[in-house]
Amino acid sequence: MLTTKTKVSLAGIAYKLIALARSSVGKDSHVNVRRQGLRWSLDLREGIDFSIYLLGAFEPGTQRTLAKLIKPGDVVFDIGANIGAHTLGMARSVGPSGMVYAFEPSDFAFAKLRHNFSLNPELEPRLHAHQAFLGTQIAESTPRQVYASWPLRADRAVHPKHRGRLVSAAQASADTLDSFVQRSKIDRIDLIKMDVDGWELPVLQGGLQAIQRFHPILVMEMSPYVHAEQHNSFEDFIALLRNSGYSVRDADTWQPVPLDAKQLQHIIPDGASINVVAQARAVPK
Repeated sequence: MLTTKTKVSLAGIAYKLIALARSSVGKDSHVNVRRQGLRWSLDLREGIDFSIYLLGAFEPGTQRTLAKLIKPGDVVFDIGANIGAHTLGMARSVGPSGMVYAFEPSDFAFAKLRHNFSLNPELEPRLHAHQAFLGTQIAESTPRQVYASWPLRADRAVHPKHRGRLVSAAQASADTLDSFVQRSKIDRIDLIKMDVDGWELPVLQGGLQAIQRFHPILVMEMSPYVHAEQHNSFEDFIALLRNSGYSVRDADTWQPVPLDAKQLQHIIPDGASINVVAQARAVPK
């Protein structure tokens, strides 16, 4: 199981080779491309962008999982949408009768998210972008910086394990999943994809009514160390899933994952993560 640091380092090596080749013909790191039928504006110095450019998708395994689970007409949420790496594919999967709500707190990624939406006008009617930090309460203060950039060039300011760089989230509003659902009069949620770097617990605590009412499929990373860094309890996060009637499977192997925090901390190496799919076993009584 490769750590995120190793994955970013390998991508950095590939970037240097491609950047050198592009430079030799007078091209810089900014590109407008079409990948798998979707249009993108990309900065190849960024890990997520570079992956889309080189592989056609960011986290191809997650893309395949989402495509398998999302059906035409579904209502889905992308919490931690970044530049829309998965959002656009989700919008294509839900079809004209479905809806995708994307949440991204960082100023840096949200601007890129909106721009990538605009490049795909056929999908825009089913896309709703919100620059918001979802937590437990609307009134709580939100982080002014979040990890939303994974630079492939040398940068001393990056996180020592996952190699992310903090960027401003000054323009993000504070919200909760439950408040948003109520205000927007949403009467179903079929799937939630979360990539929030250790903030999973407050996101779900602030959306517990919606989670227990709709029992959406949850597609997310599990990485115990990031919860600890954000001072959020990984044990409480696992207990919330268990108490809400969810079972969890590895998104790559589809094998069951134990809903036991100590076992998971032993299974998942420090600095690494696994992608999982959580589905309600039955409606809790």
